Amino acid sequence: MNTINHYAVLGGDLRSAHLASALAMGGDFVYAAGFERYALPGVVRKCSMPEALSRCNAVILPLPVSRDGNRLFAPYAGQDILLDDGLAELLQTKMVFCGMRNSCPGSEAWRSVRMIDYAAEEEFSVRNAVPTAEGALQIAMAESDITLCGARCLVAGYGRIGRVLARLLSAFGARVAVAARKSRDLAEIQAQGWQAVETERIRDSGTYQFIFNTIPATVFDAATLELCAPDAIYIELASAPYGIDFAAAKNFGVTVISAPGLPGKAAPRTAGEIMRQVILRYMRMLR
Repeated sequence: MNTINHYAVLGGDLRSAHLASALAMGGDFVYAAGFERYALPGVVRKCSMPEALSRCNAVILPLPVSRDGNRLFAPYAGQDILLDDGLAELLQTKMVFCGMRNSCPGSEAWRSVRMIDYAAEEEFSVRNAVPTAEGALQIAMAESDITLCGARCLVAGYGRIGRVLARLLSAFGARVAVAARKSRDLAEIQAQGWQAVETERIRDSGTYQFIFNTIPATVFDAATLELCAPDAIYIELASAPYGIDFAAAKNFGVTVISAPGLPGKAAPRTAGEIMRQVILRYMRMLR
């Protein structure tokens, strides 16, 4: 017999909105706070945060929880929702899911809240690579006046996102090069029919019209950027400290596009479904 859960979805972007809808469509009770400026379907009950917390046994915080460490990430809220110690105390007795726990406040009250960071799960990262990669290609096509087909494209990093990106670019007919450090990855890249580039030797590998970076370290310094095509488009998919010297890129005329949170922008329904699957798996485990 299935257990009916009561969820409080607090804030978030379109991913959280679709997550709330999908949970409610699945038969659970969902109370949403922080969506005053977004029309959720009738199966989701919009209410105040105190009411949502009073009715739920599980709380879902957004990805990220906060962008500044003080306010809940809630772009559709009617007003700022402060992440004060009072809210942390209300969460003490709940099962709390969050995205990027390190974005929470650092007070003792928040550190003592037991949270499951769904964004840190391997399942989440693997599934999320697809909407991230597709979103990066959308940006590349929208920002350029040339086709990806036939274009010289470099994917820096051969992790989850890099693998998907390289496959998609290849399917578009791009001339794909992939930079990696591990000899095993370089061998696999070559076996796929792509140009394998040692990360330390990117500047010796040629010029590129599109660069997709997934490495969170400064790989593209002034010496490397000097060899980029003058109209190159660089799409930053890594987190801080990022992979590029922004000042040098400006000097060399490289167009830099920072693209955080792509799944929530490019495919929010899919991204919300990914969140739902990870959370439901935990709920089954914890019964």
